[in-house]
Amino acid sequence: MTTTLSPQAAQTRPRDDDRYPSRFWPEPRISERRDPVVHGGAGDGPLSEAELRFYRDNGYLSFEQLIGAHELETYLAELNALRRDEAVRQAAEAVIEPDSGELRSLFEVHKRSAVLRRLCAHPRLVAIARQLLGSEVYLHQSRINYKGGFRGKEFYWHSDFETWHMEDGVPAMRMLSCSVSLTPNTPHNGPLMIIPGSHQRYISCVGATPEEHYLASLRRQEVGVPDDASLRRLVEDFGIVAPTGPAGSVTFFDCNTMHGSNSNITPLPRSNVFFVYNSVHNTPAAPFCGLPPRPSFIAERQDFTPIQTEASP
Repeated sequence: MTTTLSPQAAQTRPRDDDRYPSRFWPEPRISERRDPVVHGGAGDGPLSEAELRFYRDNGYLSFEQLIGAHELETYLAELNALRRDEAVRQAAEAVIEPDSGELRSLFEVHKRSAVLRRLCAHPRLVAIARQLLGSEVYLHQSRINYKGGFRGKEFYWHSDFETWHMEDGVPAMRMLSCSVSLTPNTPHNGPLMIIPGSHQRYISCVGATPEEHYLASLRRQEVGVPDDASLRRLVEDFGIVAPTGPAGSVTFFDCNTMHGSNSNITPLPRSNVFFVYNSVHNTPAAPFCGLPPRPSFIAERQDFTPIQTEASP
């Protein structure tokens, strides 16, 4: 007879191949990063040596108007069309705000929308991802974070890698997020906040992973988030920055960079599309938390085909 372990029993000790264990101990731990930050050189793509150095030191890079104004109209129209579609709200890929009932996030948008599939394969975005990761890349995840005016809720501080490692089985820190602003990101409407330099440290969080944790965590994450003392130490050492800019701005940030965003109580929406590019040499294994993996619309587990760039509209 096969015995099914409880979430707690499945997470009593790290696996032998786990270089970044988390959620196993009653107290948080801070350890040093064990992977390079930048894998390519200045001759491997559009970024200069100074830009690569900035990313290596700070864990992010921001660009104003990396996406042209004529392209933005097409992408923003698609974002709004998806938001109005009632079938989208009912889909498993949709995340609804816990209080207001508004659409919070929509996952796997590159498969739902041909328009956004072109954006994820934009030559400028993919070239930078390839250079930073030093290889061909595939899309681990795509999503829209709508954060509408007045009631768009916060995203608490977290390292994406901690979750992608523990719940998706991604072994190494050789992946990054690309946030494309389809509306202006201002200091007031809940912009992305980053702790620069935090990508060099790994926070092992406290608390066993519940079964099907994604059902709750995508609405309000409480497991896999750093403790107050660790956050305070990171901020004391590195400070906080909030990259802002007009529609068309783009921010790349390392998978282990600590980040979050405040609620948006302004009338101005802060709607961004996120693409998670992963190296083809860093595909997921079994989740390190000991539980079944999350659904493929959150974390790609089958199609690791390198992205082929497409011409912009």
